Amino acid sequence: MSRVTFGITMGDPAGVGPEIILQGIMYGRIQPLGQHLVIGDAAVLEYLNEQLGYGLQIHRATSPDDLLTDPQTVNVLDLANIDLNELKPGQVQAQAGRAAVEYVERAIELALEGKIDAIVTAPLNKEAMHLAGFKYPGHTEILAEKTGTIDYAMMLYSDKLKVIHVTTHLAIEEACRRITRERVAVVIGLADQTMRKMGIAEPKIAVAGLNPHAGEEGIFGMQEVLEIGPAIKESQTRGINAEGPVPPDTVFVKAVQGKYDIVVVMYHDQGHIPVKLLAFDDGVNITTGLPIIRTSVDHGTAFDIAWQGIARENSLIQAVKAASRLSGQATG
Repeated sequence: MSRVTFGITMGDPAGVGPEIILQGIMYGRIQPLGQHLVIGDAAVLEYLNEQLGYGLQIHRATSPDDLLTDPQTVNVLDLANIDLNELKPGQVQAQAGRAAVEYVERAIELALEGKIDAIVTAPLNKEAMHLAGFKYPGHTEILAEKTGTIDYAMMLYSDKLKVIHVTTHLAIEEACRRITRERVAVVIGLADQTMRKMGIAEPKIAVAGLNPHAGEEGIFGMQEVLEIGPAIKESQTRGINAEGPVPPDTVFVKAVQGKYDIVVVMYHDQGHIPVKLLAFDDGVNITTGLPIIRTSVDHGTAFDIAWQGIARENSLIQAVKAASRLSGQATG
């Protein structure tokens, strides 16, 4: 079996993305998992490599076929889209937001063409992206649009807890409106499908309620009765081992204790808070439902510590490992 090739997007150049990529390669944590191609700006990587004393070789690859295997070499597809003299580390800038989107778009093209096996994304900054004229809520929506995907969801993956979202970047009142029987059933199916790809033969899926006590049969809200419960029953008829609605104040404890493999959550913070509490440095963001594999760090651009060499690369390494599992080429 040939080695998997990861296309690693550099993220916002003014953030911690470039340095965590360099650290992952310098410490030998990426190369054992597969071959890499950083999609970014070589000048930024060269500057940080020198300023932070990493001592790596930066190789400007002409294509995914032009990759060096030396473990201390950074293979980069140089889009040359940053003016280093104008780039200000740790600040929101239109040129950085534009560059970050261009890295993702190029990676998607390569993945759809079969030239890379998976995309692993470093963080972008939504404000910088919007300043550059790209009004996406985040990576997930870019990937869905560029791949023509309708049914997709955000999964947060860690060794301690795994969740998948029915809704993500929405105001709470809008999120409640988007919790429909059809959408919940789709996400339950994506949870089952993705966990099987990750090597779990019979995933045990908990579906969290939206309201306190999962609504108490309509006393505290009707979403569980009208939308969530029927979606669970429909999923069960398709042979999916889904259970719920489980009260959201206890479902994560049960999952961490091993009763469930993954929790379907209703809105952004319902899933993000427990995962970030338990696995802030090791969480992985996976976009499910795409025709390509995409994983990501589960943290932001960390502008307050950018370009200082103190950001931790753990989440990036976990994202590479998750991409390897999804590609079916995991080494363990």
